[in-house]
Amino acid sequence: MNPVLEILKNIYPQKDKLWAITWIGGLMLLWLWDLMFLNNPALRKLEAAFFNTLFIGLLVILFSLILAWMKTMLIHFSKERLNGILFFPVKVLVNLIRSIPQILGILIGYVFVTRMLEKTTLGTTTIMIFLALIISLFVFLEISDLMLERIDHFKKTDFYNASRVCGISDFHIINFDILYKNSWIHLFNKLIAVFGMTIFLICSIDFIVSVGLSTDVSAINLPSTLGSMLAQIDSKQDILAIGSTLTNPLYFPNLFLRHLQGISVSFLIVFTLFCVYKISDGFARRYHI
Repeated sequence: MNPVLEILKNIYPQKDKLWAITWIGGLMLLWLWDLMFLNNPALRKLEAAFFNTLFIGLLVILFSLILAWMKTMLIHFSKERLNGILFFPVKVLVNLIRSIPQILGILIGYVFVTRMLEKTTLGTTTIMIFLALIISLFVFLEISDLMLERIDHFKKTDFYNASRVCGISDFHIINFDILYKNSWIHLFNKLIAVFGMTIFLICSIDFIVSVGLSTDVSAINLPSTLGSMLAQIDSKQDILAIGSTLTNPLYFPNLFLRHLQGISVSFLIVFTLFCVYKISDGFARRYHI
């Protein structure tokens, strides 16, 4: 059998890998099409917006994982060793964060970054790090909740007590035996879901911010993302052109030549969110989570 067909045959049942390949393949096809038919300045802006969005999403995963681990350790050991001294204050702070809608909280964070940029000059990478930290504050609780659930699950088994009797430290049991050896699949699947959620939040909030910016604030050099690029007048006109195909169906082929910027941005957002969802779902099914 052809080696390529053999590889495809092996990958097909693994839906997470199949959709990951589909996502990468779709991105490559779109890039080749844009390379041929989209003007060079718009293509460069689209590439920068896409990679900035991915970079922020990956940073959010990293920061959220660190914050979730810190919060998990703080809550667990405050109950086990500190007689609950820090448990109540941490719980109040966590509930306060939960009570704030994610989009509202991140918008407030954007206001903070905007005010900071009015007083000082920051590089694009530094700004993206700040934005990722802000988003992480409102998504890391999902990862922390999963960590605490896994710890509570294993604490009810004989494994946890037997390990403690053998003299193994709680820190080693929780971090190595529970979270690393027996929960990495659950955590990795959660990180995939958080990545998809982050892409959605970035695009939604950047679109809202870009549409609502005043002329004074719009001069501030916020890094371009797919959401902010979707809010540009050229992209909005391209998307509005889709409506013209309802009355003039013959105009449909022109969408992929004359209105390529808006079509490409909207396709990247929808296609990426859909593929990330399918990857997460396929991963969960493959490992029976």
